[in-house]
Amino acid sequence: MAVNNPYKAYKDNSVSTASPGELTLMLFNGCLKFIHFSKTAIQEKKIDEKNINIQKAQNIIKELMVTLNMDVEIAKNMWSLYDYINRRLVDANIKNDINILNEVEGLVTELRDTWKQVIQINRKQVFGSNGGQA
Repeated sequence: MAVNNPYKAYKDNSVSTASPGELTLMLFNGCLKFIHFSKTAIQEKKIDEKNINIQKAQNIIKELMVTLNMDVEIAKNMWSLYDYINRRLVDANIKNDINILNEVEGLVTELRDTWKQVIQINRKQVFGSNGGQA
């Protein structure tokens, strides 16, 4: 008999019930998590772990890139920023450079925080001043 994993069930349910905006927020948070893991791996001289985690961060950035609606003008600017972040991740991976990862982490954090504000503003517009809270 398989043992139920409540954390996995919660996580799966969170993803399956999330709005597109919330999914994007989850992607930014995941990217930041993998950047953090990469920095730790560099400090601990665990090059394989660093490589795996930077590639995971890159995959998230690539996913964000392919989901852009290029008919919207701001998407072209976002694509350029994501492309820059991806290239910097490649540089950090090649050079084992924590400073580059710090730069990328700052950019992704700004994107994440801005996205979080957009979600909060949208909730207030949709649900009123209580932001959907009961």
